Amino acid sequence: MLMTLTATTEDAGARIDSFLAAHLDGVTRSAAQRLLEGGLVVCEGKTLAKNYRLRGDETLSVTLPEAVETEVAAQNIPLDVVYEDEDVIVVNKPVGMVVHPAPGHSDGTLVNALLYHCGDSLSGVGGEKRPGIVHRIDRDTSGLIIAAKNDAAHLFLASQLSDHTLSRTYECLVVGHLREDSGTVNAPIGRHPVDRKKMAVTAKNSRDAVTHWEVITRYPGVTHVRCRLETGRTHQIRVHMAYIGHPILGDTVYGAKKPVPGLTGQCLHAVGLRFIHPRTGEAVELHCELPEEFENQLRKRQNKI
Repeated sequence: MLMTLTATTEDAGARIDSFLAAHLDGVTRSAAQRLLEGGLVVCEGKTLAKNYRLRGDETLSVTLPEAVETEVAAQNIPLDVVYEDEDVIVVNKPVGMVVHPAPGHSDGTLVNALLYHCGDSLSGVGGEKRPGIVHRIDRDTSGLIIAAKNDAAHLFLASQLSDHTLSRTYECLVVGHLREDSGTVNAPIGRHPVDRKKMAVTAKNSRDAVTHWEVITRYPGVTHVRCRLETGRTHQIRVHMAYIGHPILGDTVYGAKKPVPGLTGQCLHAVGLRFIHPRTGEAVELHCELPEEFENQLRKRQNKI
């Protein structure tokens, strides 16, 4: 599959592997490096090295290899399937489940479960047969996540993610009291300058990030908030809420280091998902209930009022 990407002035100075990973859905930075090492990324008739830095005016031709069978094992892990047809599947992911296999999490992931559940009907975008995960949810965040079952659906949904027509709504409990009833955080997010495992609001090597929020209910010490993502940066809601002084309850990375009794992860749940179906062209709108741990935290606060 041949794809064409155009770098703009905003991309000037960025590493080519990072650029490819950001603009080719389903392609990680390591996978982008393999494409570069294989001579599959061409600009002005020349193949590019993986440490190439963009000028900001390039047109890139990228050849994505034919899909091969993945080495990730299919595992019979129960899934809470909210929606499924021949093109897409939407799962209510529990807290603690990692989406993609990674060092330290080689199995037990959502991808392992989907490989078993979906069988041979899978997207091959990125060079290997696997579920076409369209967007990601942190390990300790729960809620709706969509995956494609074929390449056409994967590319169609990825384009919606890019142009912000794939809508994702979250609910969270944040520490403290938000004075306003609603607002927008428009602050770029990039890798933390010191702690490379974290993200941060920063002007350096960052990308635009926009989160819209509104208060649902105020409780003593915490506020129940609904967030809608306009962009989809890593840890976006967690970083943005901490940035405005209201980290998410239970987030030991961007908030208090001490865990909250009764919470396995942070109190953040993807409650809503809206997308245009890749085959029918019709809008699909899905919702799921809050997990029990989240509901328990709400009940504790309600009893204190």
